[in-house]
Amino acid sequence: MYKFFSAIQWIQFVMATLSVIGSSSLIAYAIFQNIQKSPEIRPIFYLSFSDLLLGICWLMEALLYGTSAASKDIFCYNLQAVGQIFYISSFLYTVYYIWYLYKELRMKHNQSGQSTFLPVIDHTYQVGQIVIVLSSLIPLLLMIPVFCLGNASECFRNFSQSHRCILMYSPPSAMAELLPSANTSVCSTLYFYGLIIFLASFLLSLFIIVVLLIQAQALFKKFVKSTGFLGSEQWAAIHIVEQQVLFYPVAFFCCWGPAAILMIIKLMKPQDTKLHMALYVLQALTGSSQGLLNCGVYGWTQYKFHQLKQKARRDADTQTPLLCSQKRFYSRGLSPLESTLAFATSTSDIF
Repeated sequence: MYKFFSAIQWIQFVMATLSVIGSSSLIAYAIFQNIQKSPEIRPIFYLSFSDLLLGICWLMEALLYGTSAASKDIFCYNLQAVGQIFYISSFLYTVYYIWYLYKELRMKHNQSGQSTFLPVIDHTYQVGQIVIVLSSLIPLLLMIPVFCLGNASECFRNFSQSHRCILMYSPPSAMAELLPSANTSVCSTLYFYGLIIFLASFLLSLFIIVVLLIQAQALFKKFVKSTGFLGSEQWAAIHIVEQQVLFYPVAFFCCWGPAAILMIIKLMKPQDTKLHMALYVLQALTGSSQGLLNCGVYGWTQYKFHQLKQKARRDADTQTPLLCSQKRFYSRGLSPLESTLAFATSTSDIF
């Protein structure tokens, strides 16, 4: 059993390191380009920042596992609580980013040819500011009982210590009754509280993302049908936005789906089985890799847009002057896509 959890430790260490590198790359790129405050980059910037902090927590937990430090139990307990703040924040920031992509697309469709474009932009910006504050504040408030009551009741003594640093939730130890310094009832309640908070936030975020995804797909079809002719670069832009709306939810579920499934199974069947062991490994592979996957999705979509844009330019060079002038004429009538093209063009050069 020790070799099994030691393997999980190294898996978590490697994946957390890659996640830190991936999220740091996105943050460094946004700061270097001085675009971290732009409406398009702000959601992914804050999401990457949460992924970075979460990756650091996972990395520290992997390094602490197996050590004989005197205060290791206290550090591991509080690192778990801090990590839960960051991955709930990452849930909320993922929802915010998908909402922003959907909102931009809907706004471009509804405001085509109208004069109320700027007020809608200001309203979206204000809502985004509120969402950013709440996405950081809500997880912290939810975890205050875990910090205060847990440390006061010495719950770091009341759980299975050997695996605390590498498992998201260690169930109450069977020997808890033998530890007079630990309040068993309080610690057990906090354990189920944290588990329910994780599952509730994950399922709620997943539900909202699926709803936005369905609405976005319907809006894509409606947008194409109502707009008429689209130039090659406009097609490239809308295709990349569609891929972003699809791939970020896929990355979200791949990262946290195994952990959620494991928590649900442990609620129904607490005893470890071969299925639990397989999910432990899968959780170590995916749970700490969100920064890496989000960086990969962002880089890949920008690279694909660059390819599509270059292909559109090559196609334009082979067309007759009449066809080129017709495309320019129709493209000028599609002003709602100009901001999307400007953002995609400015961010694609780095990849």
